[in-house]
Amino acid sequence: MAENQTAGGFEPFGQMLCVYGLQLRRDQTHTLQVNVGLLCNQTCRHCHLNAGPARFENMGVDTLDEVVAYAQRSRFETIDITGGAPELNPHIIRIVEMLAAAAPRLMFRTNLSALNDGKRGDLMELLKKLRAVIIASFPALNVSQTDSQRGDGMFRIGIDELRKLNALGYGHSGSGLELNLVSNPTGAFLPPSQAQTEKRFRRVLSDKYGIVFNSLFNFANVPLGRFRRWLVQSGNFQQYIQKLASSFNPCALTGVMCRTLVSVSWDGYLFDCDFNLAAALPMGRRKVHVSEMPGPPEEGSPIAFADHCYTCTAGSGFT
Repeated sequence: MAENQTAGGFEPFGQMLCVYGLQLRRDQTHTLQVNVGLLCNQTCRHCHLNAGPARFENMGVDTLDEVVAYAQRSRFETIDITGGAPELNPHIIRIVEMLAAAAPRLMFRTNLSALNDGKRGDLMELLKKLRAVIIASFPALNVSQTDSQRGDGMFRIGIDELRKLNALGYGHSGSGLELNLVSNPTGAFLPPSQAQTEKRFRRVLSDKYGIVFNSLFNFANVPLGRFRRWLVQSGNFQQYIQKLASSFNPCALTGVMCRTLVSVSWDGYLFDCDFNLAAALPMGRRKVHVSEMPGPPEEGSPIAFADHCYTCTAGSGFT
C-alpha cells in the first residue's frame, strides 16, 4: 500500500485535491436546503440518513421560525425542503407556506408513497397553488428492484402517485408545474449515463403507464448511514469506495452542490450539504445554529469534506 493511501486502498479525498492542485471553496450560495426531519415511512437500503419509521426527530415551530428568519435575511433564490419524508412532519403545511414566502422558488422532495397515503390532498393542492417544484424519488423501472430497495408494493404506489401528479398538471410541458425524478442504483455500482437513463425512463413511463415528467437526475448512492452499513455487511464497502475514488473527475468539482447550497438540519444547525449532515460534519467544522448566522456563507469560504465526497466527483458528478 502506498504511503498516501488509506487502509481501504484509496487516496484520501483531501490528498486527491492536493494532487490536482484543487481547493473546495464556496461560490455564491443561492439555495437553502431544509431538512425537516428524519421520520420516514420507508426504510430504504440506500438511505444515507438512516431515516425511517423509528426516527422521531422533526423540526418544531420554534426552529422553523428561526429558519424562516434566516432565509429572509439571506435572500436565497431557492429553498429545498427535504427529509426523511417531509410529509410526515406534523407542521408540514405551515413549513411549506412560510418557506414559500421566503424565496422565489420552492422545491419539495418526496418518496411518492408518503404523498400517496390518502391524507395529503391539502398538501398536494398547496404545492400546486405555490407552483413548488416536486423532486420525486423513483429509483428504477423494474418492479422487483424498486421493491427490494424500498419495500413491497412501493413501485406500484409510486406509479399511482405520479399519475395523480400528472392529473394535477405536474410534468406537462407548458403547465408551469415542474416534476423531476431521481433515480439511483440498487447496488454497489455507479449509475449509467444520465442522458440515456432519462431517455429510457421517459419512453417506458410514457408507453407503459402514460406518465410524463420534466427531467431526471441519476445519482450514485453515498456510502453513509444505512447504505454504508449494507456495503460493510455485504463485503462491498472497500470495492465501492475504491470505485468512487478511481472515478474521480476533477472537472466535476466545479459543479458540486456544496458550492452554492447550505443545508440546515431539523434542529437548526448548518452543514455544507445533506451528506455532511448525515456524517455529522458541520459547516466550517464548527457547529453553528441558524439563529447565529448573519447571512449566506461567505463566497470563498472553505467547505468541509471527507472521503464520502468522492460520490459527488465520480464520473460526471453529483450536482
